[in-house]
Order: sequence, then structure tokens, then C-alpha cells
Amino acid sequence: MKTRSEELLVFVAVIDCGSISAAAEQMGQTPSAVSRTLSRLEGKLGTTLVNRTTRRMDLTEEGRFFLERARVILEQMDDMEERLSMNRQTPSGRLRINAAAPFMLHAILPWIGEFRQQYPAIELELNTDDLIIDLLEQSTDVAIRIGELADSSLHARSLGCSPVQVLASPEYLARHGTPEQVEDLSGHNLLGFSSPESLNQWPLRHAQGDRWPIRPQLIASSGETLRQLAIAGEGIVSLSHFMTHEDIRAGRLQVLLGEHNNGYRQPIHAVYYRNTQLALRIQCFLDFIQKKLAIYAC
Repeated sequence: MKTRSEELLVFVAVIDCGSISAAAEQMGQTPSAVSRTLSRLEGKLGTTLVNRTTRRMDLTEEGRFFLERARVILEQMDDMEERLSMNRQTPSGRLRINAAAPFMLHAILPWIGEFRQQYPAIELELNTDDLIIDLLEQSTDVAIRIGELADSSLHARSLGCSPVQVLASPEYLARHGTPEQVEDLSGHNLLGFSSPESLNQWPLRHAQGDRWPIRPQLIASSGETLRQLAIAGEGIVSLSHFMTHEDIRAGRLQVLLGEHNNGYRQPIHAVYYRNTQLALRIQCFLDFIQKKLAIYAC
């Protein structure tokens, strides 16, 4: 008997969801129906794909091999359906986007209403993660990454860049004074990142170079946390313009040492696995968001 696409969908859903019950809920089926489908698939293949106990599920070696191929087959089926949609010029289907929380909050969410109005047939799934993720494991179509990209097998498309500026709130400056020279920063409360350390190399020209390494008095893992601390008057911060432009416009934050800024701009990329032509729904989103990001280039 030949394997059917519904069986592949159930198998991948069980692995992605981590349990039969979770997969059943996602697919709108009963756990017993999902279990029967999985058993039927293993029977057709003549091998065990998943070792199941009451507490956990583990892929067998054959299961890992089959999962990789099943994902490829299902992606090819999605592509075929997408081609039919492209012929009608109606982008549709689920689009899974992943980005760091600050970028999602400040550079994607403000435009979601407009995007949905233009492309009502695209079903959006927005996920945030400040760490680099495995796109296949997380079932992600496209991830937005800020900063220099490490060498990888991923395909990347540049979406633009965003200047990095040194900032503080008017309240902080009223209490502690405004630094006029880069060297003056050593007498201030500096807010920095816990990792990577490169984010604590501020883009400021000085006598010894064009990067100023700081020793922050307070560190955080998220740029959004640092932004909130800076607005609350806790110190001076260096952040990308895409997440602070509204604060600058509203007077919540002020740009410092602008004449010493070395002009560094953080690259913004979309990364994805597809080797063939991008699905229309992905292409539409990337074209749309690239135009919107132009306002943050300042």
C-alpha cells in the first residue's frame, strides 16, 4: 500500500507538536484517530518511526530519515498549490514569520493591519525569539535577523539597514548632565547587552578608533528591556533606530554624541531555506516590509 499525504501530515504534526494529543488538537482530530494513522503509516513502511511511551516520544533512526523526506514532500506539495495560486495572482496560505521581540514589536506589528488589508488570503503566524532558531524545526517560513549574518546554508535577502545611536532620556540628562565628548561616558550609567559582546562596542569615533567599548553598569539580554530602562532614566544606551525612532520623535529619548557617530548601520536580513523560487506569500511579505523599513534608515 502506498503512503498518503494525510499520513505524512499526521506524522510531521506529531513530531512538531511533541505528542499525539497535541497533534490531534492542532489537526482537529481525536487522539485515537491520530494514533491509528501513525500506526497505519508504520505498518505500510514496515518499520517503527517513533518509540512511544507514556511519558515521551523519540524518533528512531528510520523516523529521522523519514521525517526529513516527509518535510520535503509536503513543502513540494505546498509549492504546487502555491503555483496555482500564483496563476490567479492571489497570494494565500499560512505565512510563519519569526523575529526578535523588539523588531517584531517596533518594525513589523505597526504594519500588520495594512499588510492584511492588501493580502487578506494570507494567514499570518508571528513568533518571536531572541536566539537563532532552526527554521525547519520551528516550522518557520522566514526569519528576520538583525546584524551581521554568520556563514550558514540559509538563503538571505537584504531588507535594508538601521543606524545605531547613543541615547538617553531628558530626565537622566537633567540629573547627570549631557556628555559632550566620547570620553565623558566613563562618568555615566551605561546600559549594555549581556550578549553578544559586540553590541557593547558603541559606534563612536574617538582618538583610539571608531568603536567605544563600554563597561555597562546594568546589562540585559533584550534590546526592548534596555529601551524601557533608558526611557525610565536609568542610563545611557546604544540601540538601533528601528526601535527608538518613535521615542526620539516624541522626546522620550535624545540622541547623544551625534557628531562622533561613525555611521554604522545594522544590516537587516530575511533568511529562509527554500532553494527554489520563493512562494508568492513570502515574496509579497518581503517586498512589503522592505518598503516599510526604508523609513528607519534615517
